[in-house]
Amino acid sequence: MKNKGLIRVVMVSLLLMVLLAGMNISAAEKTYINGIDSDYPPFGYIDEKGNPAGFDVESLNWIADEMGFKVKHEPVAWDGIIPALLAKKIDMVYSGMSITEERLQKVNFSIPYWEIDQALCVRKDSDLNIINALCGKHIVGTQRGCTAAMWIEDNLVNTGIIPKENFKLYDSFSLAAKDLVNGRVDSAMMDDVMVEDAIKKGQPVKIVGIIKTGEYFGVAVRKEDTELKDLLDEGIRRLQKSPRWEELINKYLVEE
Repeated sequence: MKNKGLIRVVMVSLLLMVLLAGMNISAAEKTYINGIDSDYPPFGYIDEKGNPAGFDVESLNWIADEMGFKVKHEPVAWDGIIPALLAKKIDMVYSGMSITEERLQKVNFSIPYWEIDQALCVRKDSDLNIINALCGKHIVGTQRGCTAAMWIEDNLVNTGIIPKENFKLYDSFSLAAKDLVNGRVDSAMMDDVMVEDAIKKGQPVKIVGIIKTGEYFGVAVRKEDTELKDLLDEGIRRLQKSPRWEELINKYLVEE
């Protein structure tokens, strides 16, 4: 009888060990899907080999390795990216998203990790400045759903300074910049780092003014995903204290 009891204890112990080991493996192999704007260099884009790349993509890859989870980057249309997050098609948006009061009504954000302002650019041979470019007589373009679009709409369109027909929205800033170069719009507004990146890559445009919006990028998550938010907060803190942070800044965000 004693031997049978001992055998039962051993079997139960072994079963618990197997179950706990399985739980640990599952936790270690947890995969989160990150929604990215696939045309938002230098923070997120698809490279020439068809792979997700950029400052935010590499930052999250480092954080995933550091914090013990896996990540998959999935391109999502920017104007539908928060609905995709709320519908649980993705788990986070680590892709140059500004923390705004409007967005905070729907989602939570990680701690801020980068500050930006809005830059207005015109063709290199244009004589427009920021005042006459936005006086209402000229066409301004930007990406649909971005904070530049929100700023123009709130401050210029809704106040009657710019007619709606002189405000053109695009699926990406790259398309807006292309139309600017081709003369279909007279100016384009976007996050300063992105405009600087376009100029660095040879786009024949110039910045004629900076609007100091003082925005901060954060990682958007669903409000109920508090553990994921804590995980990302700690990962960002560790990244910013590591040598990798400066390496990524020099690789993607420092002007040459």
